[in-house]
Amino acid sequence: MKKLILPFLFFLLLLLAACGNTENEGTAAEADKDSEKDTITYESETGPVEVPKEPQRIIALTNAPNVLALEGNIVGVDEWTNANPLFTDKLTDAEIVTEDNLEKILELEPDLIIAGSHMKNLDKLGEIAPTVAFTWGKLDYLDQQVEIGKLLNKEQEATDWVADFQERAAAAGDEIRAEIGEDATVSVIESGNKEFYVFGDNYARGTEILYQAMKLKMPAKVEELALEAGVYTFSSEVLPEFAGDYVIFSKNPDVDNSFVETDVWKNIPAVKNGQVFEINTKASTYSDPITLETLLTFFEESFLGN
Repeated sequence: MKKLILPFLFFLLLLLAACGNTENEGTAAEADKDSEKDTITYESETGPVEVPKEPQRIIALTNAPNVLALEGNIVGVDEWTNANPLFTDKLTDAEIVTEDNLEKILELEPDLIIAGSHMKNLDKLGEIAPTVAFTWGKLDYLDQQVEIGKLLNKEQEATDWVADFQERAAAAGDEIRAEIGEDATVSVIESGNKEFYVFGDNYARGTEILYQAMKLKMPAKVEELALEAGVYTFSSEVLPEFAGDYVIFSKNPDVDNSFVETDVWKNIPAVKNGQVFEINTKASTYSDPITLETLLTFFEESFLGN
């Protein structure tokens, strides 16, 4: 009888062990599946990156405004975005960081880091949290927002905004051209310490809206010198040569703007005709949805008197 019982007990032990292994494998598989559900694969410029499906603590060394437009929670941000008056209220709890502040970044416990491809320490940042780098200017202003949408698992939201914005901006452009004339020119000029800048159609300050979306015309000299380069620097003596029928004056509050009291400025036709519309440089140097919506409203009110 004992000879029969011993083999049976041995078989039972093997059976229980097998069941236990199966159960453990099942638990591990479920855990892996749950883990997969918490991440998505983002196809970055340098290859696929596993990122949180719903990131909770984002460090944005670049593209922070795009993240804020999709209500991403930023815990670390670059100093330029932090100084922008459009984003002050949205960044009250964020720390200013750079790619060199590795210890500080580590302390902030990010679950996603967004950086520029030109930045240092990308490998070290990747050891702290999943890191995605973008090359400035590789995507246009609308495609960039869609990419941030993909990264934050909000692609549809970003895509819907792009389509809606394009439609509204184009309609506003039709109204403005009907109001000021199809051949009326618009230039975007910014003040510096001892120089001025005039911009092409993709250098923020509302240029994407005015020239790309609204299809307004730039003066021939601006088109010649700034369209391809994006920006052209000149001195105050030649200001009239770059001023269109309408001027968007990007006023930098940190520089000397006394030139507006000079005859050179006062004798520009756009100035004489009250066709100069002033924007704040600090609030206009990005091309994210928050900035674009603000400037779209401003341009509609300025050109159409709404």
